[in-house]
Parts: sequence; structure tokens; C-alpha cells
Amino acid sequence: MSKKITIAIDGFSSTGKSTLAKQLAKHLGYVYVDSGAMYRAVTYFAMQNGCVGPDFFDKQTLINSLPFIKLHFEFNPDLGFAEMYLNGENVEAAIRTIEVSGYVSKIAEVSEVRAKLVEQQQEMGKDKGIVMDGRDIGTVVFPDAELKVFMTASPETRARRRYDELQAKGQEVSFEAVLKNVVERDHIDTHREDSPLVMADGAIEIDNSALTREEQFDAVLALVDQVSKSL
Repeated sequence: MSKKITIAIDGFSSTGKSTLAKQLAKHLGYVYVDSGAMYRAVTYFAMQNGCVGPDFFDKQTLINSLPFIKLHFEFNPDLGFAEMYLNGENVEAAIRTIEVSGYVSKIAEVSEVRAKLVEQQQEMGKDKGIVMDGRDIGTVVFPDAELKVFMTASPETRARRRYDELQAKGQEVSFEAVLKNVVERDHIDTHREDSPLVMADGAIEIDNSALTREEQFDAVLALVDQVSKSL
């Protein structure tokens, strides 16, 4: 495939967007950007700096702090993908906790946060040859992407996947807590005023509730081939 394209993958939390995006990027030799990691990093910053907690959210202080939040990815050859760095610190593990998951949708609602990160994401993709996943990649970040995919699965299926993932990392959490988090994030993501989660025009929906990772990868790779041949 000679002509590089932009691949935008959107969808609900815990649908395996990042896993799919990493697979595609590695196979195609494309750049992979986990936009969710960027929002998680800002959320982690907010938690560490007293901007958000169980019963408060100091939105203005977070907004005022945005100029001091520096994000970048560094490729880890041992892992085979790029890790998230916040102000020079590797926070890849720290941003994947259930605690960060509990606040990330609230942080992502803030228009100023979204504007800052969307600008960075669009700069990353200016030369195409990129796979990016998130909530608004096909609608806001790359509305002209040659391939847009929208991923979904039942809340129970997604909660089970997330629960198993957290258990494998040694994090003590109940399935009920994970399911509650999934449902709450769905509601916030689809009801926020700024860039709510919706399927982009021209996107292809994939319900992967009953698909293996290999079946899902093969299905989307076939779409990539189809799009590239039509250009």
C-alpha cells in the first residue's frame, strides 16, 4: 500500500480501541496515537495537583494550569508501543488505574482541555500515516479521515474485559465497581456539550461483543485495503 491514509477509531470505553489501533499501526508501519492517554494524563495531573477529588472539581485552576502541562509520547522498543509522558515523567502505568478512569470523562468535558489536546492531535496527524483512537477523532480531530471506525459492545462485555485487565495488573477492584464506571462514563461521554461521543458521518460501526481480537483486526484491515485501493 503506497498511499498513506488517516485512520480514526472512535467508540465507547473498553471496546479495545487502543489494542486495535496498535495492531494496525504496527502492521502498516503507521504512527499510533492514544488520545485517551492524553486525557488520562491531564486527569492524573488534576488529581495530583488538587484540582479534582471525590466531592469537588476546581475546573478554573485546571484551566489556568494547562500551559504548564507538557505531554509527549516516547516509543518503548521492549513494549512495542509509545508510552505517555507528563512533564518529563513516564506516567503510562499511573494513568491506567480505576481511580483515573473515574475522573477522566469529567476532565474531558472541559472545552479548554479538549481544545488544547485536539490542536496537538491534529499537528501529529498532518502528514497522514497515522492511527488515532478516542471519542471524537472522526468527528472533530480528523473529520476528513479516509477511514473512520466506530467500535461498540455491551456494557457488561466491556466491564468484564476491563475487570480482567485490572486484575491482571494486580489492582483490587470489584466487577460491580468497574461496570458502574463503564456505565457512568458512557453517559458522560454521550451527553457532554463539547464533542459528545457520536458515530461520525461515514464511519463503519463494529460491534465486537462476539469478536476475537484477531477477527476484529482482520475485519478492519480489510477495510483499510478497500479504502487504499479506492484512492
